Amino acid sequence: MNMPQSLGNQPLPPEPPSLGASAEGPGATSPPEHCWPVRPTLRNELDTFSVHFYIFFGPSVALPPERPAVFALRLLPVLDSGGVLSLELQLNVSSLRQENVTVFGCLTHEVPLSLGDAAVTCSKESLAGFLLSVSATSRVARLRIPFPQTGTWFLTLRSLCGVGHRYVRCRNATAEVRLRTFLSPCVDDCGPYGQCKLLRTHNYLYAACECKAGWRGWGCTDSADALTYGFQLLSTLLLCLSNLMFLPPVVLAIRSRYVLEAAVYTFTMFFSTFYHACDQPGIVVFCIMDYDVLQFCDFLGSLMSVWVTVIAMARLQPVVKQVLYLLGAMLLSMALQLDRHGLWNLLGPSLFALGILATAWTVRSVRRRHCYPPTWRRWLFYLCPGSLIAGSAVLLYAFVETRDNYFYIHSIWHMLIAGSVGFLLPPRAKTDHRVPSGARARGCGYQLCINEQEELGLVGPGGATVSSICSS
Repeated sequence: MNMPQSLGNQPLPPEPPSLGASAEGPGATSPPEHCWPVRPTLRNELDTFSVHFYIFFGPSVALPPERPAVFALRLLPVLDSGGVLSLELQLNVSSLRQENVTVFGCLTHEVPLSLGDAAVTCSKESLAGFLLSVSATSRVARLRIPFPQTGTWFLTLRSLCGVGHRYVRCRNATAEVRLRTFLSPCVDDCGPYGQCKLLRTHNYLYAACECKAGWRGWGCTDSADALTYGFQLLSTLLLCLSNLMFLPPVVLAIRSRYVLEAAVYTFTMFFSTFYHACDQPGIVVFCIMDYDVLQFCDFLGSLMSVWVTVIAMARLQPVVKQVLYLLGAMLLSMALQLDRHGLWNLLGPSLFALGILATAWTVRSVRRRHCYPPTWRRWLFYLCPGSLIAGSAVLLYAFVETRDNYFYIHSIWHMLIAGSVGFLLPPRAKTDHRVPSGARARGCGYQLCINEQEELGLVGPGGATVSSICSS
């Protein structure tokens, strides 16, 4: 393919252009440039920016000493420009026959480039390419080009033998090279410290690595600013163990007979702990289930904890409170599905619950003609400190927390939210065990009669009437 017409009518030249000094000596003249056939490649598209190129009778390529091998790789416009073009050469040492053979490769765009005669280079005038080589000491060579230009890329392979510090044509050695060429979204799938993402900017689709834990580079392999293992372990423990601050509110809620609220706090503590254990950017990661499920449950539990606490403070009727609990759970689930990281997902339910609380307290104060809650101790030692702690937590979450200080600011957020719940959760409602006089006169509306003889099995066959003991 792409062979000149004159190549079939004329015999092949005895010697192609070489990469080093001529083997005939300093007086020999350099042979003229010649056109060599370009071997085509097969294209196999697997996914977005995932293409494999296969050569005929490959993947091993035999390189005779008298001629190079040229391959063409076609990259389509738009479809192939947003990934990483990777090229790997692996030398089969058993094919060298104990000769000092080095295989050079030159990858150029649009124009195939023959390597120079005096030195091993991959450039000519204004044209420059990518040079790589394999030998017995270095058997594998890799080349990666992020966001390559579209069009045709030409790969020229040539085998030379080393003599001292020079390279000359080999006599009889035919080197065998395994060639692997492919297009991938990211370099090595970004490794353990990154995530490969498809991005779009001004209708241009491309793939890039989002590095974590301080790692940088095309494939997240630059560890100059990376976080140490000890710091990763410390941040994980800090985020997970800070959720244990929910244990006092759970115990307090159970003692005050707020069982449903205690269940919500336990749910929040459990899923927040394991979500942060799975959300770590480094290698200190532990996931008990899918990451998306853990994240949804953590966010839902956090919002429900605020919701049920404020509704419990309003001291509404049991039926109204249960309806608000269920309605809040459904609406919060819908809001989290729309946008989990939105600030109004936290502020919206909180403000709505505070509105319900203010309305309930206002109505109760008007009816009693006294400020509610009535005791100043409740305001001074519980409501005011709890409100200050909760307000500080919201301010930290909304305006202070960043990616750099996430580890300790979010841990403080956990402790502040749990501490505010312990202050704001209302005490157990007092029940009046005294029975009004009117209730004694009217009774409870029914009587449970127990036939003493019937319980003992002493009722005669005649069905005689026996006295019964009745209790209200």
